[in-house]
Amino acid sequence: MSEVRFHGRGGQGVVTTSKILANAFARTGQFGASFPMFGFERRGAPVTAFGRFSDKSVREKTQIYNPDILVVLDPSQRSSEAVFQGLLPGGMMLLNDSDNTINVSHDNLKKLGIIDANKIALEEIGLPIPNTVIVGAFAKMSGLLEIDPCCDALQDYFSGKKLSANIVCAKRGFEEVELFDL
Repeated sequence: MSEVRFHGRGGQGVVTTSKILANAFARTGQFGASFPMFGFERRGAPVTAFGRFSDKSVREKTQIYNPDILVVLDPSQRSSEAVFQGLLPGGMMLLNDSDNTINVSHDNLKKLGIIDANKIALEEIGLPIPNTVIVGAFAKMSGLLEIDPCCDALQDYFSGKKLSANIVCAKRGFEEVELFDL
C-alpha cells in the first residue's frame, strides 16, 4: 500500500487531487481512498489531504502519519517540518515550484519531482489551480499509474472545454515533471 500526504492551500485543489488519484487507481482495478483534513475552511488556508492506494481493499480512513510519498502544491511549504514529519525511508516528494533546483532535503527523501504546475495551469485553463497538472506529474514520478486512467478519471470532475483543458494539464504534468534521485 502506498500512503500519500498532500499539502497545500485552500483553492489549489489539494483535496480534488487526492480524489482524482483515488478514482484513477479504481479505474485500473486497484483501490484508492481519499480524505481531507481542514483547519479553517477558506481560500489560502493550509489544507492537508490523504490518499491510500493499493491492490487490496483500503479500509483505513485515518490520517497518514508515515507517508511514502509527499505531494506539495504550495511551494512555500517545501521546507516545512510538518510536511516532512514521518516520511518513511526511501520516500518521494512531488513539488509544485517554479524553481527547478533541488532546494529541499531530508534524510529519508530519495526521489524528488519538481514541476511548475501553476504556470502550466495558467497556460491551459487560465487559472493558477495546479491540481490536474499534479495528477499527471504524480503518475510519472511515482510509477504507480499510467496517464490514461488519470485522464479518464477527470471525466468525473469536468466536462466540455474544461475537461479538454484539464486533460492537457494532466498530460503536460506527466511529460514535463523533472525527476531527481537524491
